[in-house]
Amino acid sequence: MNTTTTQKQFFSEQLLAWYRRHRRDLPWRRSRNPYYIWISEVMLQQTRVDTVIPYFHRFIERFPTMQSLAEAPEEEVLKLWEGLGYYSRARNLQGAVREVQERYGGTVPDTKEEISTLKGVGPYTSGAILSIAYNKPEPAVDGNVMRVLSRYFLIEEDIMKPATRSLMEKLAKELIPGGAAGDFNQGLMELGAMVCTPRSPHCLTCPVMEHCSARDARMEEALPVKKKAKPPRPEYRIAAIVEGSGVHAGKVLIRQRPQEGLLARMWELPHVEVPFAYAAAADGKDGSIAIPPSISLLTDRLAEETIGVRPERRFMRTEHTFSHIHWDMEVVICSLEPSVLPAASGMLMPSHYEWVDSSVMGQYAFPNVFLKLLNRYFQK
Repeated sequence: MNTTTTQKQFFSEQLLAWYRRHRRDLPWRRSRNPYYIWISEVMLQQTRVDTVIPYFHRFIERFPTMQSLAEAPEEEVLKLWEGLGYYSRARNLQGAVREVQERYGGTVPDTKEEISTLKGVGPYTSGAILSIAYNKPEPAVDGNVMRVLSRYFLIEEDIMKPATRSLMEKLAKELIPGGAAGDFNQGLMELGAMVCTPRSPHCLTCPVMEHCSARDARMEEALPVKKKAKPPRPEYRIAAIVEGSGVHAGKVLIRQRPQEGLLARMWELPHVEVPFAYAAAADGKDGSIAIPPSISLLTDRLAEETIGVRPERRFMRTEHTFSHIHWDMEVVICSLEPSVLPAASGMLMPSHYEWVDSSVMGQYAFPNVFLKLLNRYFQK
């Protein structure tokens, strides 16, 4: 990287002017409320703008103040987050808002030292809030920003390395024009999202093309350098749609996940991980179950929770990818096994199980994979 004062000054001036002329009208840009900006920045992590907009509107309508979010039941927060994924973001946001209520009297801190201590608030989020809400000259470096800077200044170091991120944060801070930190940082993000895109960047419409080092070197498509992440770990699972009878006719059984870990405390269909050796088996012509070993793992595991089920037929097969795990899931329709019903043995249904139908699903927060399965089942 060989930057010059002229190159830096040109970048800052042209980018700021371009952003003020062409910025998108996004709901969180209509306010300097640090709480609203905070919500938007958390939602936008790993998520497209078009997807976030309706979630943002619903969220601030239900939780217009930090106090309303701090006092809300976690399950209600997760329900409003349902479908956005990365649910730890919602939990961390609520936890951090509670910290602000308790430690700062409900005012989002305006210093790097204080705001960085809040749960889930890393360098990017703190920089975004401080610059956009408080106009503090703090960098907000995300993937879009690193792509723009790596191309404009011809930075060939791997952007996945902490040292490269530190270099870019330092550079981004140097570029912030006096008194315009919020607009400049948003301009950087906007340029990466709309013009300097990962593939086929729109160089001819770029406001800083004239001094872009990567374009001069014909390397705009080659940058940024980014080491490939490990592919998500594959897992094969069998899930049960347990159909109720009697007073529970028309309902299915769901269970709540453990207090910690992936998708903590959310609701799901009962399911188990099984060896991939079972994944290739197919059902019979009549839809009957043709892979007893994997089904027996499901029934045995549920029996340990005093839930006896009898497999009836396959429902469907689906896939879902989390950040680090890929689920290949077989879904089986089951009935309750009368001989081991909790009621028959004088035992109560475990507290983390519930019967639901489509009319009450809105009361429970489901990961997207199970929400889609249940909606499909109830629409059949």
